[in-house]
Amino acid sequence: MESILEYHDPQVGAVIKCELDRQRQTLELIASENFASKAVLAACASVFSNKYAEGYPEHRYYGGCEFADQVESLAIVRARKLFGAEHVNVQPHSGSQANMAAYLSVLKPGGSILGMSLAHGGHLTHGAGVNFSGRLFEVHSYGVREDNELIDYDDLMEKAVRLRPGIIVAGASSYPRVIDFVKFREAADAAGAKLVVDMAHFAGLVATGLYPSPVDLADIVTTTTHKTLRGPRGGMIICKNGLSKQVDAQIFPGLQGGPLMHLIAAKAVAFGEAITADFIDYQQQVIANAERLSSNLSDAGFRLVSGGTSTHLMLVDLRRKGLTGLQAEKSLDSAGITANKNAIPFDPQPPAVTSGLRLGTPAVTTRGLREADMDQVAEFIVEVLQNHDDDSHIKKIKRKVESFCQKFPLYE
Repeated sequence: MESILEYHDPQVGAVIKCELDRQRQTLELIASENFASKAVLAACASVFSNKYAEGYPEHRYYGGCEFADQVESLAIVRARKLFGAEHVNVQPHSGSQANMAAYLSVLKPGGSILGMSLAHGGHLTHGAGVNFSGRLFEVHSYGVREDNELIDYDDLMEKAVRLRPGIIVAGASSYPRVIDFVKFREAADAAGAKLVVDMAHFAGLVATGLYPSPVDLADIVTTTTHKTLRGPRGGMIICKNGLSKQVDAQIFPGLQGGPLMHLIAAKAVAFGEAITADFIDYQQQVIANAERLSSNLSDAGFRLVSGGTSTHLMLVDLRRKGLTGLQAEKSLDSAGITANKNAIPFDPQPPAVTSGLRLGTPAVTTRGLREADMDQVAEFIVEVLQNHDDDSHIKKIKRKVESFCQKFPLYE
C-alpha cells in the first residue's frame, strides 16, 4: 500500500507505514476491531471528503449535493435491506452519537434510563456517570446473576416495573452470550418505556441471521458500522417510520452539522459487501473461531465468564492464574498479540487494572484464520501468560507470532 504521503508528508507517511506494519505483524484480538476491505478504505479516502452536505437527500442546505444524495440514498437502501428496517439514518459519526440521538429523540434530559451496568458488560453510553448518558439522565442499572453470569431478566423486569424508566437500553460491549430481546420488549412494555437496542458489537451477526434481530422488537436500534459489520468507523440508527422525524432531527441539526460523506460512501460499500453469501460464511467462521479459542483456553485452565461464548467475543477471568487484566494486556502486546483488559462481573480490581481479558475473533477471521489456526493462537496466549514476567521468552514468542502472521497477508 504505497502512500502518496511518503512523498508529500514523509513524517505522517512513515507513521502510517508503521501502523500498517503493526497490523500485518500482530494478531488483532480486540473484539471491537476489524479490517475493512480495500474498497471500503478507498471510499474513505475519496473526494467525498471534500463535500459539505448538511441536511438529508433531496433536502440539503448546500448546493452541489446531487451525488452526495445518490451515495447516501444507496447506503440507506442497502442498510434497510440488510436489516429489514423501516427507516435508517446513516449520518451518525459514531455509535456514541447514535446512542445520544436515540435517547434524546424520545426522552428529555433529566428523564430516566435503565441500562446494563458498565461493570457487568455494558457500554459507557448505557449510563456511566462519566459519560453524557450518566450526566444528562437519571440512570438505573441492571446486570448479570452472580451464579451464572447471565443477564438477570427477573431483576430487569422488577426494576422496569418499579422504576418505570423512560428508556430501557439493551446491548453490551463485553457480554459473550445472546441477549433475549423478547424479554427486554416485555420489560419495556411493562414499564411503558421505549426500548433502545445497541447492537454495535453483534450487528454483523444480526445481518446474517446468526444472532436474533432486535429490529422488529425495539423502538430504536443503534450500531457502529465497523466491528463485526466490517465497515468504516461510524454509526447508524434504525427505527420505525413513526420515529423517523424525531431521530433524524436529533442527528441534524440536533447533534451534528455536515455529515461525513466519504464515510457514508464507505458505509454503502460495506453494506453492499454484507449482503453477499461470502459475508455469511465469514460470520459463521467468526463464531466458530471464537468457540474454538474459548474451548482451548478453558482446556488450559482459564475460566471463561459465563462458561464460554455464543458470539464473537469471550471474557477471560485471570484470577486463577494470579494475573490482572492490565498485566495480561501488556504481556500479550509485547508478544504481538493485541487484546484489552476488561472488568469481569463483580470484579474486585479497579477499572484501570481489572481481573479480565476480552478477546474477539472478527479481525483474525478477516485475515483468513480458521479453527485449526485458533489452536495455535491459543497456544501463543497461554505461553505468554505463563511466562508473562520473562522478557526474553516473550521476545521469542513475538518472533513466532510474526512468522505465523506472514501466512495470512493483510492488504497485499
